[in-house]
Amino acid sequence: MGTLSGLRRLLAGILLLGMTGTFLELLLLKHHEDGIQLVPLVLLATGVVSVAWHAWTRSAASGTAVRVLMALFIAAGLAGVYYHFAANVEFQRETDPALRGSALVWQALEAKVPPALAPGVMLQLGLLGLAYTYRHKER
Repeated sequence: MGTLSGLRRLLAGILLLGMTGTFLELLLLKHHEDGIQLVPLVLLATGVVSVAWHAWTRSAASGTAVRVLMALFIAAGLAGVYYHFAANVEFQRETDPALRGSALVWQALEAKVPPALAPGVMLQLGLLGLAYTYRHKER
């Protein structure tokens, strides 16, 4: 096994561990109360299957599936940060209607529920998945 092959296996393992851990954490946090909250759960479950499929077969179809899913992870991460941040801004405005500008932004970013930047993990997993498949020679 060459260095690049070993690195790809390591990336696949880290990616599978990250997706599985994030999936379980979201389940424990009951992140399925409405339809939009199901998006990361569905992506994570599908991501685990597609990365395992690609690690096993290294087919062109599995490589394409992983790359498409990782692009969706990135989009979901960005959208999730927006939704979390917007929910925090709304809550902060209800709590303190006089709060404006940078003070409002900081209060929203520092809020614990929902954590504004937590969906960024989807972005990180998506980038890791793209790195895993970068210039990968499928069979």
